[in-house]
Amino acid sequence: MSYRDVISGRVLTWALVAVCARIPVAMAPLALVFLARHRPGGYTLGATLAAVYVIGEIAGAPVLGMRMRPDRARAQMAAGLAAGAAGFAGLGAFPDAHPAVLAVCAFLAGSAPAAAPGGLRSLLTGLVPAHAAAQALSAESLLTSGVWAVSPAAVTGLALGVAPRVPLLLAAALMAASVAGLWLLPPGWTADPVGRDEVSMAGLLARAWPVYVTAAASLSLLSLAELVLPALLEQRGAPVGWSGPMLTGLAVGSGIGAFVYGLRTWPGGLRLRSVVLMCGLCACVAFAALIPGPAWIAAALVVAGMLQAGASVTRTMALREVLPSGALAAGYSVMYAAVGIGYAATGSLAGAMLRFTAPSTAILAGIALTLLLTAVGARGEGSRRPVSTPVAAAGTGIPAAVDGKTVTRAEGAPVGGGGDSECRL
Repeated sequence: MSYRDVISGRVLTWALVAVCARIPVAMAPLALVFLARHRPGGYTLGATLAAVYVIGEIAGAPVLGMRMRPDRARAQMAAGLAAGAAGFAGLGAFPDAHPAVLAVCAFLAGSAPAAAPGGLRSLLTGLVPAHAAAQALSAESLLTSGVWAVSPAAVTGLALGVAPRVPLLLAAALMAASVAGLWLLPPGWTADPVGRDEVSMAGLLARAWPVYVTAAASLSLLSLAELVLPALLEQRGAPVGWSGPMLTGLAVGSGIGAFVYGLRTWPGGLRLRSVVLMCGLCACVAFAALIPGPAWIAAALVVAGMLQAGASVTRTMALREVLPSGALAAGYSVMYAAVGIGYAATGSLAGAMLRFTAPSTAILAGIALTLLLTAVGARGEGSRRPVSTPVAAAGTGIPAAVDGKTVTRAEGAPVGGGGDSECRL
């Protein structure tokens, strides 16, 4: 297995569009905090605007994702990204506006483009051969890790060195550029029909609930470690300023993990791989919570990032096995929302627990919850049975999951971009 089949002019164009679309998402929460910190309410107002932005993402991803159609996905993504760019532009252009106006702009910036990541992911797998989908999705994960590693430093430098509004104006410009770049890519991707009834689509998406549960658990545990890290370092008597380099190391580890995961075919089924990676992730975070040495904490976080990247890619592979290709963009969007809910819930849990317990104890509580969710997700995947849908009954070739394997019903057309059980994300 190699990345040779992934490298092409169209994929490089896709990567530029994806970077322009995702940097604003990575910049937004911290940029909103800096935007409001000199106003009345300061950090509280900034945190509230960031929360409104995340709520917009959580609300917009499934609602808009379920309405995305493979044959006209480019136009739908362009409309959402253009509206998101307008929201960012409003925040940057009117930083002294009433908080309610800023909240509306933040909600628009979060909700309008929330289905674009799922659409771009589906578009990517349509640009590469079916057997190279695993490598394409690992490359996407590597790209995302780079974006999230660079964005916080860029926001801090621009907000403190130039002006607090500049990161948001840059986000607006980048998102607008991604709209223009979309027209250099295909209008959509080939997919099996899944029916036009939203209830039917919702039923298909509900089949993948174990994948959503495990995906949310994997990122939530890592976000808990990130949020509690400054307090943990303080508990260990280490400088709190080390949290920045440590989190950069975590992001670098995630990028390395995504790259390595795509280099070969790994043994075991997707469910077994997911459980092994999640248990390894929990062990690394537990080690970071219990070990006193800052160097060991940093090393544990790097390895945790590597394992989390593999777990994320495995979850996306599992989603591709459960859903027909025509429902994948919506499925990615629902998973995006599930991860957002998990992140928000984790932040609330961490804040609540730190009031009455040590940071290390808060992390261990998060690990226990993660292991529980992993067990629930694995059990749900193991008990999954073929689901009959009106489209499948008509013999349109919608794949059904049976004990972790993908089988296609008779007399159907081949799934666009499918046919390989290792095609994931």
